[in-house]
Amino acid sequence: MRMLVALLPITLTACGSVSGWPTSTLEAEGIDSTRIDAVVADIEAGDYGRVDHFLMVRHGKLVCDHHFPRDYAAMSAALDPKDEPYDYDHPGWHPYYRGTDLHTLQSVTKSITSICIGIAIDEGLIPDGVQTPAMSFFSDFEPDMSDPRRQAMTLEDLLTMRSGIDWNESIPYTDERNSCVQLELSDDWVRFVLGHPMREDPGTKFDYNSGVSVLLGKIVRVATGRRIDDYAREKLFEPLGIRDSYWKVTPCGENDTEGGLYLSAHDLAKVVQLMLQKGEWNGRRIVSERWVEASIGPHTAIDPQQPDGVQYGYQWWVPVVRNGEVRQFQGSGYGGQYPIVLPKLDTVIVFNAWNTNEQPKKPLWNAVRNELVPAIR
Repeated sequence: MRMLVALLPITLTACGSVSGWPTSTLEAEGIDSTRIDAVVADIEAGDYGRVDHFLMVRHGKLVCDHHFPRDYAAMSAALDPKDEPYDYDHPGWHPYYRGTDLHTLQSVTKSITSICIGIAIDEGLIPDGVQTPAMSFFSDFEPDMSDPRRQAMTLEDLLTMRSGIDWNESIPYTDERNSCVQLELSDDWVRFVLGHPMREDPGTKFDYNSGVSVLLGKIVRVATGRRIDDYAREKLFEPLGIRDSYWKVTPCGENDTEGGLYLSAHDLAKVVQLMLQKGEWNGRRIVSERWVEASIGPHTAIDPQQPDGVQYGYQWWVPVVRNGEVRQFQGSGYGGQYPIVLPKLDTVIVFNAWNTNEQPKKPLWNAVRNELVPAIR
């Protein structure tokens, strides 16, 4: 694996490459560099908390690439962290994996899991697609099927977080009553999720539920016969030129598909650039255009009282829709993992951060909305 090194901000030229990316300059690709410089200055001043990496890709070229070295070992020393994968203060696990440049993606893992579901459907391994009854993949677990609502739940209901399962992830992750916290402490994650009763009809209400993303990972394994880290490596990462990754493993030997994937910032940008390019990479079809379009839907409003507000697709967030047109879609992960796609502007933005113990002075959304988007011409 590549080792993490303390990088200075990279001066990009109109020709060259970085981590497999062709490079250009902000000015050459129509971006106001003074606004970008202002964001970088605010990051260096700590206004956005602990930002680890910030990059931009325009017209398929890397135009802005800043790494901000931080001594996480020193920061965590007073917290007495335990060397285990779900102690978020341990520097061996968070935010970088074991001294490499692989950064935790947290819930952006969900979005990449969704791509793997799409590839499996494209390959005919899930013949009925998103309308497949979700419980058909879990017969070995003998779930309680006495509730007809569980029988009616589809793969699409899991993808869109409208499962109907009784789950509580709306309280802070520091609260032991949080269902995701309880999940991460359990011995068998799939069985833990399947053991929850139904609360409402599937397909009717958005309810953020990391447990259904665990089920999606297991569905990939049942459909393909391969654990998702192995399947993703062949079908997604290798075609994108991604050589290094790490995926946490649960106590039962499955991959953590609700938040356990690590990639470098440059490689995460490749994944979202693939989505911007509607599933093609260097002339090769990786996932179908139909799946990409379905993934960014949008399928459901997060707040039914605000139908023009933030939407959700197939494990992707869709925060900006104008007149039915998607203007922004993204992944979103705990601590500040934001791979953002601006389709109309042909631009990808990636932030990796680790804002877990304190709220930053300014949310990163301010930088995106007030500086980065206006900078793009």
